Amino acid sequence: MLNDMSNRFQESLGELKKIQVLTACAMLGALAVILGNFSVYLTPEIRVGFSTIPNQLVDYLFGPAAGAVFGGALDILKYLIKPSGAFFFGFTFSAIMAGLIYGLFFYKRKLSLPRILAAEGIVSLVVNIGLNSLWLTMLYGQALMVILPGRILKNLVMWPINSLIYYFLVRLLGRTGVLNGFLSAGAGKEL
Repeated sequence: MLNDMSNRFQESLGELKKIQVLTACAMLGALAVILGNFSVYLTPEIRVGFSTIPNQLVDYLFGPAAGAVFGGALDILKYLIKPSGAFFFGFTFSAIMAGLIYGLFFYKRKLSLPRILAAEGIVSLVVNIGLNSLWLTMLYGQALMVILPGRILKNLVMWPINSLIYYFLVRLLGRTGVLNGFLSAGAGKEL
């Protein structure tokens, strides 16, 4: 299992040497910045955002190494375009970790709903609840146990919603042929 993950990581590093991959990442990065302006609020604290979809597509198409680099670079770019408060590298690290996790689950794998649910669950637990809660306590001095219950509830609600949105969108993109150019070039795996 570790050997398989190591091989997929090495293959993903090779993806970063291709001009087509860098171009696709640039276009998906621009799409992520645009989609970052569109959200649907379920409650004042819980919102459905769409800017992570391009990130997950990069993770699926080009793997964990490309996904980690893309996630970190995009986090910094989003901050430069629209800063909100002081820059904090912890959130960039979280974006890198999310790209790595999604890439390990999705790259050169058949995307099934259980696989997407598992990846989304691990990212929710490790990155959103774990790391991001730690960063928030470091930044704002709030006690971890004060913010943790709300963050757990939010992520429990968003876990199936985010998973279903990504699953159905990737299925739709697969049916329309949008991803075929990437899939035929050896990236990803058939849907």
